[in-house]
Amino acid sequence: MENLSVPSARPRRPRPKVVTLTDRAAERVREIMGRAERPYAGLRVGVKNGGCAGQEYVIEYAEAAAPLDEVVEDKGVTILIEPKAVLFLVGTEVDYETTRLASKFVFRNPNETDACGCGESVTIEPAKPS
Repeated sequence: MENLSVPSARPRRPRPKVVTLTDRAAERVREIMGRAERPYAGLRVGVKNGGCAGQEYVIEYAEAAAPLDEVVEDKGVTILIEPKAVLFLVGTEVDYETTRLASKFVFRNPNETDACGCGESVTIEPAKPS
């Protein structure tokens, strides 16, 4: 019988985070999660079809991580990213901005190629392998 040796597994280098939060965004998420009516596993971030530019960002409470979710820990916040959204969100920074008229989460996504005039929807191309 032939001796087939399996090469030893090399340690994997750390993967970059798909999404990061600014300090303001992390503080706001911790504040919102702290006031929630029950404990949640984290904040689920995704992308859905809609709006005049074709896609919209989605943020909601996550009761549990789904088996294929990308789990990102950043600044004390757990972010769960839907598997179908990962390639659209790679490299995105989430900020929280307050102006005289509104307070909102803002996505700075290098994969955006267009946005509608009202700012509610975007066109996003999947990240290309480097």
